[in-house]
Amino acid sequence: MEKLFDFIDSEFEQRFKNCELSPTEFTHEAHLRLAWIHINRYGIEQAEKNITTQLQNFVAFAGAQDKFNLTLTIAAIKAVHHFVLKSKSPTFKDFIAEFPRLKYNFKELMTCHYGFDIYHSPKAKAEFLEPDLIPFD
Repeated sequence: MEKLFDFIDSEFEQRFKNCELSPTEFTHEAHLRLAWIHINRYGIEQAEKNITTQLQNFVAFAGAQDKFNLTLTIAAIKAVHHFVLKSKSPTFKDFIAEFPRLKYNFKELMTCHYGFDIYHSPKAKAEFLEPDLIPFD
């Protein structure tokens, strides 16, 4: 099991915000959990603002600014939001078990929305690009 489950939601959120997590602990599933927490606590619009700012701070702390991708960050939050709207799960563990596609087929999910490579595009890294195939909810 991922180390991220060692913390309750509020502790995980605070540790990330304060850059107290090791970069190796901040996995893809940790990104998803952060989005799930923020969407449920603050709503989609504030979640996008919070996570974008906090993630930029975190990658600066980790010395990995080149890995930050605004399109991917916002798209991931929007994808989690889509499934939150359909979910009956009270916890993130239940949520990710209910929608394993987010964890195991995330890149495939993104190709449903984007017909171009958002992972390596300098423009996608610097600004949020709307999907050209299927819009998010």
